[in-house]
Amino acid sequence: MAHILIMPRQGNTVESCIIGEWKVKEGDTVSADTPVCVVETDKATFEVPAGAAGTVLKIFHPAGDDVPVLQSIMAIGKPGEELPAGEQPSAVLSAEMPLPDTPSAPGTLSPDTPPFIPAAVPVPGAAPSVGLSAAGDGRAASPRAKNLAREEAVDLRSLGGSGPGGRIIAADVAAAAAGRPPLTEAARDEIRRRIAAGLPAGVAGPGSGIGGRITLANTGGAPAVSSAAGEVPVVPSGDYTDAPIKGIRKIIAGQMMDSHNTTAAFTLNTAAPVLRLQELRARFKASDPSLGLSTITVNDLVLFAVSRVLPDYPYMNAHKLNGVVRTFKPVHLGCAVATPRGLMVPVIRNADKLRLIQISQKARELAEACRNGTVSPDDLRGSTFTVTNLGNTGVESFTPIINIPEVSILGVCGIQPKPAEVSPGSYEILPHLGLSLTIDHAVVDGAPAAEFLKAVHAAIRDIDMWIAK
Repeated sequence: MAHILIMPRQGNTVESCIIGEWKVKEGDTVSADTPVCVVETDKATFEVPAGAAGTVLKIFHPAGDDVPVLQSIMAIGKPGEELPAGEQPSAVLSAEMPLPDTPSAPGTLSPDTPPFIPAAVPVPGAAPSVGLSAAGDGRAASPRAKNLAREEAVDLRSLGGSGPGGRIIAADVAAAAAGRPPLTEAARDEIRRRIAAGLPAGVAGPGSGIGGRITLANTGGAPAVSSAAGEVPVVPSGDYTDAPIKGIRKIIAGQMMDSHNTTAAFTLNTAAPVLRLQELRARFKASDPSLGLSTITVNDLVLFAVSRVLPDYPYMNAHKLNGVVRTFKPVHLGCAVATPRGLMVPVIRNADKLRLIQISQKARELAEACRNGTVSPDDLRGSTFTVTNLGNTGVESFTPIINIPEVSILGVCGIQPKPAEVSPGSYEILPHLGLSLTIDHAVVDGAPAAEFLKAVHAAIRDIDMWIAK
């Protein structure tokens, strides 16, 4: 019987993966260990082995497809062998990539412990179900359904679910999109805006556009711009290139829009004097390598300061979950890492209990794993507060996007010379590190957020004293 390779589950909350690349084609001969494709989640990339020796009989999904976990992606067997009919053989489950089975340390986040919060959280009062998210009216929708609804401008509130327990699945969204008149792009954008604002988004009957298309005017938005005024200028084809937004970039874009549409983002900026921090960093760099201090960076020192301040401000170390704010005792610190595939946020567990050198080592290990594609999915979830650093670009301030369901994120900017009072009436030009704190104003008010930022400012200014505590 042919061996059916399935899409492996990459972590306990992953519902689907994107096939980034096929390394083999139909007719190729493979061994059990042959990597046949590269699959991607929104955070990491993995190679999938064949799981059996033989000939590639059939590839069920092309590169670029977003495939649910445990669904068939390839058949391997003898040349000319017929594919099995009906359900997949239970033996194919052995192709699933193993997950760590080591018990979590006390206080860490794991899928089986109360502090763990999946990326999508069940509606209060419903039975817990990993990977479900609210459709907006108390029912649940799968992440794939949400992504498709956003892309097609379909209002989930108007749908019935055909999935288990009435869950709205991608097929429900696709059917709704296929059963209505086509939309112009302007109408699609307006419907998305109205859905995000909680306004009615349905348009009955055919539209007024060509072929019955629904136009912006049919949605109640502003009238369409006349072609004379709004026509896109003709550009010679050799002067530009078009690249579709797809794969991981599309998933990241969806997550950024989710954050934008579901948080009342509000950013505060300040600058902390870092003369002592720079002097300490210089001493670390010049120290004996055997001490392990020479690789400590400015970002490591900021992460240390944040990890020590957060326990005193628990409302910043929190998640917003369907009308509930959950605060955490341990600090599970997310540290944003830029990679060729996009932004990743690995997590330093229990950072408030780690020494500076331990935070530095863990941050470096996680960043390297993200960049080379070996990071574990379990290291990319469960953060309670995130720090993102653009300091090496010279940026003086910016507005970080909140890593939902967190309620705040700290942006670290470049070091700039600024005047500072060193004694009453006496000023000097000293180096200052820019800090940009974005909060969800629906959860945290400006004054408490400013108190937290002031405390981080002071900890960075006096970092040598905080290390000595």
